[in-house]
Amino acid sequence: MSRCTVAILDFGSQYTKVIARRIREHHVYSEILPFNTSAEELAADHIAAIILSGGPASVFGKEAPQLDPRIMELDKPILGICYGLQALLHLTGGKVSSTGHGEYGPATLEIEEAGKLFKGLPEHIPVWMSHGDRVEDLSADWEMIGQSQNRVVAAVQHRSKPFFGTQFHPEVQHTPDGGTILANFLFTISGCQPDWTPTHHLAELTERISREVGSGRVLCALSGGVDSSVLGILLTRVLGDQVACVFIDHGLLRKNEGEQVEASLGSALGLNIHRADYSDRFLAALTGIEDPEEKRKIIGQEFIKAFEEVAREVGPTEFLAQGTLYPDVIESGGVAGIARTIKSHHNVGGLPEKMDFRLIEPLRELFKDEVRNLGRELGMPEDILLRHPFPGPGLAVRIVGEVTRERLHILREADWIYQEILKETGEYQRIWQAFAVLLPVKTVGVMGDQRTYEYLLALRAVTSSDGMTADWHRMPTEILNQCASRIINEVRGINRVVYDISSKPPSTIEWE
Repeated sequence: MSRCTVAILDFGSQYTKVIARRIREHHVYSEILPFNTSAEELAADHIAAIILSGGPASVFGKEAPQLDPRIMELDKPILGICYGLQALLHLTGGKVSSTGHGEYGPATLEIEEAGKLFKGLPEHIPVWMSHGDRVEDLSADWEMIGQSQNRVVAAVQHRSKPFFGTQFHPEVQHTPDGGTILANFLFTISGCQPDWTPTHHLAELTERISREVGSGRVLCALSGGVDSSVLGILLTRVLGDQVACVFIDHGLLRKNEGEQVEASLGSALGLNIHRADYSDRFLAALTGIEDPEEKRKIIGQEFIKAFEEVAREVGPTEFLAQGTLYPDVIESGGVAGIARTIKSHHNVGGLPEKMDFRLIEPLRELFKDEVRNLGRELGMPEDILLRHPFPGPGLAVRIVGEVTRERLHILREADWIYQEILKETGEYQRIWQAFAVLLPVKTVGVMGDQRTYEYLLALRAVTSSDGMTADWHRMPTEILNQCASRIINEVRGINRVVYDISSKPPSTIEWE
C-alpha cells in the first residue's frame, strides 16, 4: 500500500522531530531521513515533498552538512527551514554570512508577498527565530517574500520552481501561524492528501503484518503498557492463534502490575498471555551494576534468553514482536546521518546482535498519540490507552545506581502512593507521565525525637504530546504536600522528597 510521504532531511536541529510531528498533525505521513540522502532515493514516486531542517552548523564551515545538489533537479516541492534555507541559497549562488549578531527568540515577520506559502495570513505575524548566520544576497533565481523587523531575509521563494525557505521556525508553537504555513506547503504547493489517519494506519499495518509474517508464529513482548497492549491486540486481530503474548515478569514491575496486566489484557480483552517469572535471574544479573546503559543491555539480553526459553515451551516460533515507536528509533540513533544515540530504546533495552528470532516492530513508524488513536480504532478501552508510559527495563532505570530488592521495595511503595494520589485528585489525566525515582543519596532527617539517615526520593511529572519534547508539570502544591507527607510517613526508608522541574530538552524524561 503506497502513501504520500514528506521527507524531512535532518541537519541536526533540535526541532527536526517537531517538524515530523507537525506534518503528521495535518494527517500527512512524514519521515526523517539523513541530510545526505541521495537524489535517487528522494526521486521515489511516494515522496511528494522535501523539507530541510535547521541545524547548528554554518553552511560555509569546513565540515558543514551539505545537501545533494542534484535534489534541486527533481522539481519536487522543497521547504528549507533556518539552516535548510541557507543550504538552498548557498547551493544556488546566494551569499550567507555571519555578522556576529544573530536573531534568537520572538520576532515579527513582515510579509512582502503572500503568494502560496503565506496564503490567508496578515502582513505582520509573530515568528520564532534561532539563527546566527543570515542571508546577505539572493541569487537571481530567488526573491524575498518576507523579512524580519531587523531587515533580515526571513522568507524566500524560487522564481521558477516550487522551492521555498523560511529563516524562522514555522514548526514551533512560538510561531502561532506556523500550522497555516505548513498546511499551505503541504496542500496548496505540494498537493498532498490528508490520508494519514488511524483507519489508514490499521489497513496498512494489517497488510504489512500479513505479508511479513505469513503463516509463521509470533511471540509478542507484552509489558502492560500502551504500546505493547495495542501491539498485542493488533497482532491477535490480524494473525489469530499464530500469536502468543508473552509477559516476562522481570521483577522490575510496579506494585501489583503483573496481576493488573493479566486481568485487563487477558481476561478482559482475550489475549493469549503466557506469564513467566524470571525475577530472580534478572536481579542476579543486575547485581553490582550502576551504569544505566549497561543495565538496559543486560535486561535486553536477559529478555531474549527468557523469550527463547518460553518459545521452546509454546512451540516453534520465528518472530519476536515488540512495541518500538518512532521516538525510540530516533533516540536510539535509528535515523542515520548526524543523529546521536541518546539511550537504548525503552522497550526491551539493548538487544543482542544474535538471537533466535526475527524481530518485527509494526509500530515503529508511529508516535505515541498515533498509537493511542490506533488503539481506539481497534476498540480498546480508554483506561488502558491513557496509561502513562512505562519503560521496558522498568524500575531498574528509576533506581539510580545498583538495583537491589530493598530499593525495589522502597520505590514500589512510594510510586504506588504517588500514582494513587494523582488518580484520586484527577491530576493523573492532566499529565503525560509521572513516576518516582529513588536516588543513591541518603539525607539526615528527624522523625519524632529520633534522627534518621534515609533515602532521597524524587517525583517527576511532565506534559507532552509525544515524549520527544516535554515540560515539567505545574503540580498544585497541595498535591505535592500530600504526596511528600504520605510517602515519608508510610514508606520506611525515605525521609525526604523533592520535585523535578527540568524540561526535555535539556533533560530526558526518565532519569536513566
